[in-house]
Amino acid sequence: MRKSILILFLMTILLSMISFGKGEITFSKDIKNVTAITEPSGSGELFTAIAIEYKNNVDKKSLTKDTFSVEGRTVVNIYTNDRLELKNENKNGKYIIIELDKEEEGAVLRIQGSGRTSGFSFNISEPEAKITQKSGIIFTNGKKYNSGIDSFSNNNIKRLIVDDFKQFEYRDIKTGVTVKYNLYIPKNYNKNKKYPLVMFLHDASVQSNITTATLRQGNGATVWATPEEQEKREAFVLAPQYSTQIVNDKSEYTLDLDATVNLLTNLMKTYSIDKNRLYTTGQSMGGMMSIVMNYKYPDLFAGSYLVACQWDYSVVSPMSKNNIWITVSTGDLKAYPGMNAITTVFEQNGGIVSKGTWRGDFTKEQFNSGVKEILLKNPSSNIKYTTLEKGTIPGVKTQQNSGGAEHVYTWRVAYNIEGIREWLFTQKK
Repeated sequence: MRKSILILFLMTILLSMISFGKGEITFSKDIKNVTAITEPSGSGELFTAIAIEYKNNVDKKSLTKDTFSVEGRTVVNIYTNDRLELKNENKNGKYIIIELDKEEEGAVLRIQGSGRTSGFSFNISEPEAKITQKSGIIFTNGKKYNSGIDSFSNNNIKRLIVDDFKQFEYRDIKTGVTVKYNLYIPKNYNKNKKYPLVMFLHDASVQSNITTATLRQGNGATVWATPEEQEKREAFVLAPQYSTQIVNDKSEYTLDLDATVNLLTNLMKTYSIDKNRLYTTGQSMGGMMSIVMNYKYPDLFAGSYLVACQWDYSVVSPMSKNNIWITVSTGDLKAYPGMNAITTVFEQNGGIVSKGTWRGDFTKEQFNSGVKEILLKNPSSNIKYTTLEKGTIPGVKTQQNSGGAEHVYTWRVAYNIEGIREWLFTQKK
């Protein structure tokens, strides 16, 4: 009898604890879930917050910035919410949100040195946190939750913006190539309304069999799908994922490029997409792919944004009158001289080029002022060519290979320039 009572007692204790996945992730009976929250950025996916979900509403007045600590990270804010959302609305709720410093090294999830240029495949870590509750909290029902010095880890992950994309595969009959891709569908999609589509093409360092890699390596795709961006420029966002190199520095390309164009055609048959408002953008390999698509299919895109890329200037004349914005660093050993040659060909074949030189460390306001200057300089120009001064892009000076860093760090900046994004969406065929 005593043995049965003991077993029952032990089972009761076990049931009051919730274990998830790893053995160390054990919660008290008052906690339902602990979610690590990530956000996209130009330098890759960042681990920026934690949401602790309780079974009861937490009294916001019982919290301070020191209620919790996170091992190896700096806590910048703690507040309650009634939704799993990074928004401090000064209201009680079942969620405690712990915001972390986005600028510190521990926020970056992409493993440095990964990618084609270092001989490794794309590699990114999962957000893991060791959280310690340092002081008690009070629920709105008056119950106190002290739990001593309670430490626990996250059992869930929420990827802001990335989770809003859906993953698919397209089998192209014409080429025999299968293209993996991510697609953002406008939240209030209406088949009776026509929508623009912007396609982002990633660089060669993101070659991977993981379909979402292109969404996590930077913000070239995700920037177009943020709630703020969609409110201003509602659109489909297409982000193909390649496991092999599609173009190279010898100006050669594979059938994957044509299969991607055929994917666009297929999507226009499936969804209500405006064929007169298709846009392409890409960095490095992706920018090179966009160049090839522009001269091979010159009537396909209404506008293009080319970042840190180049191509054989002798073949680009068919795209001379297309609407194109180019951004490269003057310290980029290939893209800068390459784009100088290409824009010369554009001018020789009827293209009108407006040029501007910016610092890579401009503020948001300075970049947008720079965009306005370019647009006012020659309103009739169809080619906008902006360069970032060598040595001014944040982070470049800390790198040994400055030429390579000037190339890679360009796209950490390029997609944060709202004026260029706005310009792109004003282009129509």
